[in-house]
Amino acid sequence: MSATRRLIAVVLLVPTVAAVALWAFAWPAARTAPRDLPLGVAGPPAATAQLEKQLTRHEGAFEIHHYADATAARDAVEDRTVYGAVVVTAEGSQLLTASAASPLVAQLLQQAVAQQAAASGTPVETVDVVAAPAADPRGSALGASVLPLALAGIAAGALVSLLGLRGVRAVIALAGAAALVGSVAAALAHSWLGVLTGDWWAEAAVLGLSTLAVSAAVAGCAALLGTPGIGAVSFVVMFLGNPFSGAASAPRMLPEPVGVIGQWLPPGAGTTLLRSVSFFDGAAATGPALTLVWWAALGLGAVLLGAQLKPGPIRAEPTTEARRSALVA
Repeated sequence: MSATRRLIAVVLLVPTVAAVALWAFAWPAARTAPRDLPLGVAGPPAATAQLEKQLTRHEGAFEIHHYADATAARDAVEDRTVYGAVVVTAEGSQLLTASAASPLVAQLLQQAVAQQAAASGTPVETVDVVAAPAADPRGSALGASVLPLALAGIAAGALVSLLGLRGVRAVIALAGAAALVGSVAAALAHSWLGVLTGDWWAEAAVLGLSTLAVSAAVAGCAALLGTPGIGAVSFVVMFLGNPFSGAASAPRMLPEPVGVIGQWLPPGAGTTLLRSVSFFDGAAATGPALTLVWWAALGLGAVLLGAQLKPGPIRAEPTTEARRSALVA
């Protein structure tokens, strides 16, 4: 390629990458709003009818779930079936939130219910059923952990591929690196910063599995496609998985179908699983756990398959003439 063509390629490529990055990161953030956000309503039908009517005025904002009483509504919040619930009683209304699931959603629900209460003149008591840790009340640290884990996975997968590790050795290297990343990340986030409050080993396992899902995918694509495979997976993880994860808000707060796509990718599934394990005793953990396992399993399988399809060079046995020449020499 001539110098002129390389110059043109750089001039065109850099703005294109910048435009894609701005679209991927800025667009979901600029369009953050509730979309079919699961919200519980508990109480006698006669008492909750007016509340539901007011909530449904926000077309497409809330997905209403009905519960018989406050206990059932609280259980639904703790099980991550809903992000919050409004309990209507004769004494007044009570809003149940879970800031550990999303501080932004908890704040949004407080504002929405406060507006309804002001219009009706009834008092509303807010109870944070599953509160965010005191060390990270806004969830900033948890959201900031998505990018480092993604980078660690990309780096591990790229290093394994570029260093020429293949087959079983590559699998062992990827698994070992992921286990160490999970342990170090849990030590920092749980033991030092105190932003995670669940079982230490479960959190370390989730952090390690999130890293392995990315690193295995990178190494697997590289084993099948060569070096371009590293760039392809890195692009998907960095430009789609990271901004579409919903870590800073919630998947249901992102434009459609961004929230759904994000949960199919390791950063989004890993964040959701980490919240469940750390704050909700593993509630609603099956879906994101299976997503990460599938990414890791398919990636490792591709690593092994690539080693079989592209075996290393085989040293040929010296011929009889070559042996005789060597002896004569």
